[in-house]
Amino acid sequence: MPPLTDFARAAGLLLLAIQGWLLFVLLVRLAPGHSRRPPVAPRRSPRGDTTVSVIVTTLNEVHRVGPCLEGLMQQQEPLLEVLVVDSRSTDGTRELVQAAAARDARIRLVTDDPLPPGWVGKVWALENGLREAKGDWVLGIDADTVPAPGLVGAVIDAVEQDGYDVASFSPQFRDQTPTERFVQPAMLTTLVYRCGAAGATQPPPDRVLANGQCFVARRDLLLRHGGYAPARASWCDDVTLARHLAHHGARVGFLDGSKIIQVRSYASFSEMWREWGRSFDLKDATPMRRRWLDVALVWAVQAMPLPLLLAMGVAMAMGARNLAASPDAMLWRALLLVNGLALCIRLFMLWALRGSYAERGWSFWLSWLSDIAAAWRLTLSTARRPKAWRGRAFESLPA
Repeated sequence: MPPLTDFARAAGLLLLAIQGWLLFVLLVRLAPGHSRRPPVAPRRSPRGDTTVSVIVTTLNEVHRVGPCLEGLMQQQEPLLEVLVVDSRSTDGTRELVQAAAARDARIRLVTDDPLPPGWVGKVWALENGLREAKGDWVLGIDADTVPAPGLVGAVIDAVEQDGYDVASFSPQFRDQTPTERFVQPAMLTTLVYRCGAAGATQPPPDRVLANGQCFVARRDLLLRHGGYAPARASWCDDVTLARHLAHHGARVGFLDGSKIIQVRSYASFSEMWREWGRSFDLKDATPMRRRWLDVALVWAVQAMPLPLLLAMGVAMAMGARNLAASPDAMLWRALLLVNGLALCIRLFMLWALRGSYAERGWSFWLSWLSDIAAAWRLTLSTARRPKAWRGRAFESLPA
């Protein structure tokens, strides 16, 4: 193999330095995951020592909210009430909720006030629900989720066991198409790489992760800190609110809820690509400099190792006879070691995340091949600011 040019050698050394540093950052970030808490199990018996108000926000969710309400109707104490805060749906959502309320007196339809300037619609609906809530705890549940029997009790057991004031729970994804299962796990992996695993030890406030699909907080704590207003203009309101509360001394947890709540897939791959990309760069909760550093980390240790290993393999095969004698042999070996370790970590993530998917199949197990697509979507999300989400348009939000 001929020696590298001075420019190529300098580029290789720079790449090695960047990848080596970011791989070290990743290992430090993932290290607490070895002792992370196992998935929260459903609670099968009622408990009457506290109360929970569930808030479900809706806007034209007639095709999604039915299984969510069915799951909530199966909950025992400490569930006190289910407040469905609707933003004037026109597709039959309100009639469906009213029919559910006729079957279960704990369900109540609430219409939110007109959206004021500077608020994201879902966050405004949550704020309206908080004003109506009477429970000791407020539990936000998304309309496209399917709560398992025993979810509400399990959530309170979990937060009390670890002394959390606020906690959210990662779901199990279900009913995904093979294409979604090929790409979405790679996108989910970027979140773990950037923030750590669910159930791991308490991260610093600016690395707290949250999931608004199942987000619980003490009602009095929310009221003391302005309700949902700190996240009123945020596209990742769950993370923004969780980090705001953590910065103000609240103990915030992010736990594995794959056994207590499921999320039904989007209607299509294109919808998933668009809606997941809307906020998964965690804009509004993360400074721009750190977001771009996270983009660099994802490219360096998730997306690039496989193509780099393939390219180096081809180059080494072409000059295998004299590689050992090459003056650049040490550089080649170091790059192989760093990228090989990064790829091994990535493949291990498949095993670690398997419980987050109700259906897996070949497309899930090959999802690591779509890491470049996930890194590209993260880059686009970081570079752009959305103006709409699921039919809600917000042109008046600050940039």
